[in-house]
Amino acid sequence: MTHILLVEDDPAIAMSLKVTCKREGWQITWLDNASNVLPFLRNLHKSAEAQDLSAIILDVGLPDGDGLSLCQQIRHTPDIAGLKDIPIIFLTARSDEVDRILGLEMGGDDYCAKPFSPRELVARLKAIWRREQLLSQQSTNHTAADNTVNDNSSSNMSGQALTFECQSGIWHYQPLNYSLMWQEQKLELSNTERKILLTLLKAPNQVFSREQLLSAVSDYPDHRLARTIDSHIKSIRKQLATVDASIDVIHTHRGLGYALCPA
Repeated sequence: MTHILLVEDDPAIAMSLKVTCKREGWQITWLDNASNVLPFLRNLHKSAEAQDLSAIILDVGLPDGDGLSLCQQIRHTPDIAGLKDIPIIFLTARSDEVDRILGLEMGGDDYCAKPFSPRELVARLKAIWRREQLLSQQSTNHTAADNTVNDNSSSNMSGQALTFECQSGIWHYQPLNYSLMWQEQKLELSNTERKILLTLLKAPNQVFSREQLLSAVSDYPDHRLARTIDSHIKSIRKQLATVDASIDVIHTHRGLGYALCPA
């Protein structure tokens, strides 16, 4: 059964979302504070039901903590590493562009600004899962039909992993566990960051505009800000620098967009 973790201190919003999720046939666990989230996830991680957790709906303004910081903890806490790629949607009363960008940069996959329709939130969840499924299928069934894949990248025919050979080195992607490795080191990326990097890897000679990258990672690009791509690129570069700071993997084409360094 699809399992959703809802972290929200407003009982009215929580009850409304619980009713909507139950209509979809989803199980929903409601926590009304930040302090109980990591203990809950640790217990879940040890159980056989961990694989059923499909998403976290996280309120930004909680009475005992900051939802943005909590998101970072979920992404980077070692003892719940198996849950670090769970999609996270922020609920926020903040309409400021900087707050929305910060939420995505912290590791969120999408956001809904209050007041919102529970049906819209359900649609956003389904869109995230659909993108994950399509990405996995495209990676697993990597064939010549994918015209965006560069001739220098190849699929590992002995399994489901993909290998990309670029000037920056050799990259490996395993869709079964969403693991992306560079220089034989696993990168700690959010879902959105991983999708952006995979999009660039599949066409290393192509310059992608912010709008193109946004469309590649979101089924609702009109609800997202193109400038959030800049924040994600910055975060990706920071992660790559921890592996090898001497290589400029992602090149900025001023006024145009981003591309990998030439293949």
